[in-house]
Amino acid sequence: MSPRESAPARRRRRFRKRCAAGTALLCTAAFMWINNTDLLADHSVEEHGVLAHRGLGQTFGHEGVGNDTCTAERIDEPEHDFLENTVPGMRAAFDAGADQVEFDVHMTADEEFAVFHDWELDCRTDLSGTTRDHTLAELQQADIGYGYTADGGETHPFRGAGKGLMPSLDEVLAEFPDDDLLLHVKSDDPAEGELLAGRLAELPDERLADLTVYGGDGPIAALRERLPELRVMSKAMMTDCLVAYEAVGWTGHVPPSCSRMQLHVPEGYGPWLWGWPARFTQCMAAADTRVVIVAGSGGFSEGFDDIGSLERIPDGFTGLVWTNRADETAAAIHGPNG
Repeated sequence: MSPRESAPARRRRRFRKRCAAGTALLCTAAFMWINNTDLLADHSVEEHGVLAHRGLGQTFGHEGVGNDTCTAERIDEPEHDFLENTVPGMRAAFDAGADQVEFDVHMTADEEFAVFHDWELDCRTDLSGTTRDHTLAELQQADIGYGYTADGGETHPFRGAGKGLMPSLDEVLAEFPDDDLLLHVKSDDPAEGELLAGRLAELPDERLADLTVYGGDGPIAALRERLPELRVMSKAMMTDCLVAYEAVGWTGHVPPSCSRMQLHVPEGYGPWLWGWPARFTQCMAAADTRVVIVAGSGGFSEGFDDIGSLERIPDGFTGLVWTNRADETAAAIHGPNG
């Protein structure tokens, strides 16, 4: 500033600086708004897909459910005969219109993979101990419908009907060779991820493209290191992705930590993401990442399980919708053109 600058000149200079700063802020705000609204979204994209959690199985009330709750002992009155994590239940979900079916895997005592939800066997089956205490052959002799009851133990509608219904991972892959599958590794043991990586590495690339694996941080990190082309998700990976995205997502840029994943986003958290829902899901799709909307807080398997709940799916969402009742909701989720 020149010492001879007059007071009016100084005021004019400060005014121009403030105008320039204000204009820059307005331009930035306008860019952020336009870049994160549906204006830039591709509205020709199909609206929703369906993720059938554990195929088709028995449902239960989520009130008061904790990590140690035996949900088989509190099922709703059965409306069908299918049990979760079974080949018939998965087939029924696909027949109902599911685009992806989720199921749980456990490593067995003989280093095979059994498809079953619980770590402990006592809740649902006529065996005791954990899945790792038994060989695959022993587990496949179990009655997986043994513990189900809707009336506090007075009756057990699936006792005897579940004998021999626990499939292996190999059997599921063989039964659904061309379908989109989501594998859930229930442990946090890196050794389980390494064993699973060795099994999946035997599959052709085109089959791997239809598989997604999620679970504990340890096994999923081992999977990603061995099979970087596989779509995966863990809590740590999802946190890294979303923290980075919140920092830069307003620009439309998807950080590398969000590539080739499957993000499970609770419905209440979605509105806090840049570009939610249409722009966000489409930007993630460009990074080979799928987005799944889950009901409530995302805890304890909550899903969009009845027609009324589907009204909460935001307009413009183009990912997968998590449901425990594909038979009730798949057709409606897909819509009239599905």
